[in-house]
Amino acid sequence: MAHSIRDIAAALGAQAFGAVDILVDGASEPGTAGRSDLALAMTPAYGDALSHGHARAAVVWPGSDWQALGLEAAIYAPRARLAMAGLTQMLDKPLSGAGISPHAVIDPSAQIGEGVVIGAFAVIGADAVIGAGTWISDHVSIGSNVVIGKNCQLHAGVRIQRNVVLGARVILQPNVVIGADGFSFVSVEPSNVELARETLGNVPMTAPDDPTWHRIHSLGGVEIGDDVEIGAGSTVDAGTIRATRVGKGTKIDNLVQVGHNVIVGEHCLLCAQAGVAGSTVVGDRVVVGGKAGIADNVTIGADVVLGGGSVVLSNVPAGRVMMGYPATKMNTHLESYKALRRLPRLLNSLAKR
Repeated sequence: MAHSIRDIAAALGAQAFGAVDILVDGASEPGTAGRSDLALAMTPAYGDALSHGHARAAVVWPGSDWQALGLEAAIYAPRARLAMAGLTQMLDKPLSGAGISPHAVIDPSAQIGEGVVIGAFAVIGADAVIGAGTWISDHVSIGSNVVIGKNCQLHAGVRIQRNVVLGARVILQPNVVIGADGFSFVSVEPSNVELARETLGNVPMTAPDDPTWHRIHSLGGVEIGDDVEIGAGSTVDAGTIRATRVGKGTKIDNLVQVGHNVIVGEHCLLCAQAGVAGSTVVGDRVVVGGKAGIADNVTIGADVVLGGGSVVLSNVPAGRVMMGYPATKMNTHLESYKALRRLPRLLNSLAKR
């Protein structure tokens, strides 16, 4: 669908200049843009590339001389990535499908809201409740007693186990698993990992008489708040007795693990390959960088930022920026890293004396 420059600017709350009636039907990088594309040259670094494409209109940085850039129309974007959010929403294609596929398997006791779309080979269990306007793709499985809010999106291969509650407008990307059993096992006698923790590794580890791991079942389910998005291949495990919880507005990237009994606050970001171990509490608006790990049974305060690859082994007060393994305050970590880099030079200097 084509949009005028005027309409796009109005939707973005931005200023438009020039021939604002020009219609565009897609977005493009400046160097490859066609005449019907809206080029995205939101910083000066992309200005020169406009001459290599054929765009008539572009989103440009405030104060740029858009006419000198060879454009017929322009939109000023004071905050480029925020403009991207609104623009991509406008230009995205609607979800495909309508109604309920004849190849879906739905338990007679399930309650299906108005306007729900259910794809082929989806399976919906007993007493599940699906909110109005929710879109369920092919090969999705929804367990018994699951409650899904209004206007959710469940993409292909999503697996939702029993006793899971999703709020409104939740988006689950392909192959997300919500509500699988947590990784929770116990041995008859104290295990080596328990002894190692208690003694800090100061006693030798020996083979136990009975090495059997006894499974602790997960009865607590999962509760996901409104407007949560979870990326492809990520997992949120069920709680043991109480539910694992993810607060409203939180966004979880691909390949993230949230363990059993974890509480994730509101409006957090958990980036790719991050892991949160069981029974940990993550405060509101926390950002967990890619490949960062958080140990079990710790508390992360609100507004903490964990750098990529960090490993948190103890509680973190609110508002701190943490880096490293074990994670320390960012300035402490950087000073330690600088000192480590200087160490060979210092040793070499001492050796020459």
